[in-house]
Amino acid sequence: MENIKSYMQQIGQQARAASRIMAQADTAAKNRALEAIAAAILTSSAQLIAANARDVAAVRANGLDDASVDRLTLTEKTIRSMAEGLRQIAQLPDLIGEISDLKYRPSGIQVGRMRVPLGVIGIIYESRPNVTADAAGLCLKSGNAAILRGGSEAIHSNQAIAQCVHAGLKAAGLPETAVQVVATTDRAAVGELITMKEYVDVIVPRGGKSLIARISEEARIPVIKHLDGVCHVYIDDEADLDKAVRIADNAKTHRYGVCNAMETLLVAQGIAVAVLPRLCKIYLDKGVELRGDDAARALVPQMKVATEEDWRTEYLAPILAVRVVAGLDEAIAHIVTYGSQHTDSIVTENYTRAMRFLREVDSSSVMVNASTRFADGFEYGLGAEIGISTDKIHARGPVGLEGLTSQKFIVLGSGQVRV
Repeated sequence: MENIKSYMQQIGQQARAASRIMAQADTAAKNRALEAIAAAILTSSAQLIAANARDVAAVRANGLDDASVDRLTLTEKTIRSMAEGLRQIAQLPDLIGEISDLKYRPSGIQVGRMRVPLGVIGIIYESRPNVTADAAGLCLKSGNAAILRGGSEAIHSNQAIAQCVHAGLKAAGLPETAVQVVATTDRAAVGELITMKEYVDVIVPRGGKSLIARISEEARIPVIKHLDGVCHVYIDDEADLDKAVRIADNAKTHRYGVCNAMETLLVAQGIAVAVLPRLCKIYLDKGVELRGDDAARALVPQMKVATEEDWRTEYLAPILAVRVVAGLDEAIAHIVTYGSQHTDSIVTENYTRAMRFLREVDSSSVMVNASTRFADGFEYGLGAEIGISTDKIHARGPVGLEGLTSQKFIVLGSGQVRV
């Protein structure tokens, strides 16, 4: 335990020192690093897949479910996506040092705000090795240093990606300690990371509900978080049927083990007969288990009975809860009661109802006529994301560059003194 403490203290000290250099780094250097990391990831594709294969074999031997294996697995496609995400971050405007809202005051001073890095960001995550590259890239471009602690199940994958990150930083003349991936799988390292307030400015947990709940409870450092993604699609009785089927199918079956997948389908009573049997045939053909209320089961008898707990559950699996509602008011009431304020979508051709849904559903992403799967930093044009926040202060929704910065007040004077 003492060794873990001293190890994490050393990482913290190095991160704090690197954060000062990163805060002063110019845009060209940061972009060179991002491009170099992307190139290293592509050229190291075989090594990354080999390292990932060791992790996948280990979790399969330990009996992890298919959804967990899917989140862990790296493919040529995901490796190309990691590199593309880094290159997109390089193309984004550099926010650091940006001055806004500069106004003259009666005293003659000018008061404005300057965009600045947060400092050192600790990121704790499970399964997905691509988070290592995404988080490194976003922290780097936003002028922060990062301490990354991935899950033990992805240790080989994360360390292999870390080598690419360090190679890119070195090539750009930036400190390799600007991004450090914790090399131990000992859980005590997490306990140290979330309490090192002298070295770490903010914690971002990404993973299961139990992990995030633990971090939120034990951290002595501000946390940007979301606990779960109970996402809804509501099909209004003025929806275009083809559009509704396409959106609701994609929102559930595009990928199951992701936080922006639909977990509950709400269908207006007036359109349920026309859309539910057609849509549920697609789900059943794809092997999705359906759990419905009495009205939904009357239309699709293959459904199991939905329990109260089903409305609150983030399955991250081919399971879907289905409920028939009277209309928009009941749909919104359901989302307010059972939702997790992550992502919710309405399918309708009625403009007034669409605007009501946007105003009244208090989630970090609210959509009209689009799949919940778009709730993603890459799709939002952020280049990548460090996570999705359902908090209401500082950062909300996909957390990209702006979410990893803050603003300080600046004052420009010409000799004024207060009288």
